[in-house]
Amino acid sequence: MSEFKNVTVMKKANVYFDGKVTSRSVLFDDGTKKTIGVMLAGDYEFDTAAAELIEMLGGEMDVLLPGKTEWKTVKEGDSFEVPANSTFKLKVPALADYCCSYIG
Repeated sequence: MSEFKNVTVMKKANVYFDGKVTSRSVLFDDGTKKTIGVMLAGDYEFDTAAAELIEMLGGEMDVLLPGKTEWKTVKEGDSFEVPANSTFKLKVPALADYCCSYIG
């Protein structure tokens, strides 16, 4: 899906890591939510409440998922899921464009 129709986009940005990670929330009529954003180069650790599906729209990053010992490289066109109530790590070498869907 290259575009969203009939949605509400929140004007205020979600800002993390001193502005190195930013996103905007997109709300759908059925109550679901996604965020669309960018990450600048850096190493990050995120906690989840809901399960997440992260789609790479541009760039690449290495991800260390919960319970795993090996990093996995994800690039434009790839996606990965993160379980609810968990922590995952990212290594971003250059600007990465992403979409996060909350699935639980």
